[in-house]
Amino acid sequence: MVSERIGLSPEINTNLFALQKTTDQLNAVTERLATGLKVPDATVDAAAFFQSQTLSSRAAQLQTVKDGIDTAISTTDAALEGITGIQALVEQLRGLAFSTLSDTNTTNRSKAAVQFNDLRAQIDNMANDATFNSTNLIKGSPGSLTVTFSEDGSSTFTIAGIKSDASGLSITTAAGNWATDANINAAVNDLDSALNTLRSTATTIGTSASFLTTRLDFTTNLINTLEEGAGKLVNADLNEESANLLILQTRQQLGTIGLSIAASSEQAVFTLF
Repeated sequence: MVSERIGLSPEINTNLFALQKTTDQLNAVTERLATGLKVPDATVDAAAFFQSQTLSSRAAQLQTVKDGIDTAISTTDAALEGITGIQALVEQLRGLAFSTLSDTNTTNRSKAAVQFNDLRAQIDNMANDATFNSTNLIKGSPGSLTVTFSEDGSSTFTIAGIKSDASGLSITTAAGNWATDANINAAVNDLDSALNTLRSTATTIGTSASFLTTRLDFTTNLINTLEEGAGKLVNADLNEESANLLILQTRQQLGTIGLSIAASSEQAVFTLF
């Protein structure tokens, strides 16, 4: 008895090859949808992968810079809040001095002088409390603040502290218990000068804070641009991949049907022998 080897027909081979190709493409699309990546590693596209890594690395470094700028802004905000509070105290001291001028009773003036000295001490307390992250820009021995704007540290900005306690504002204790009008008027003059100084200090620190906010916005936008650029290089377009998935699933179903038809046709031919 002669045994003959029967191979697959060209039609079935063609259908099998097409079906296998579709299955491979379907697996690739499913993987991209699962990971969200079109370039998961350097073996897929070395140039895109490493360029994306470079962009992501810089974005991460700039995030640290951004955090530093954010902290600096909070430090200036604390100083400005302190200045605002001190201004309010100086206004109270000024009001107390003016009201005492109209009272000629030495006992009352002495009591007002004690009250003045107590409120003056609160200026020092408020200046000392205007601290953020261990930095105080307005206390008796103010610190300075250096902010880094670039990831390599080449671009920086320094904010010098301004002494804004009672001594720094030249507000002295009530002279002679305010026994004379001259004593009180001298205090009023000191307080007027202190208010002008505080306004100038607020403007200086406020200008620095505004500049820091501008740099913060710039750095934030740059980080977003870098991350977006890195994503474009390696991230899959999920909408496109979802559409491809539907197309390939349909193609796979049609391929399976085509293979079945080809096999049935071949089987029908065999029944003739």
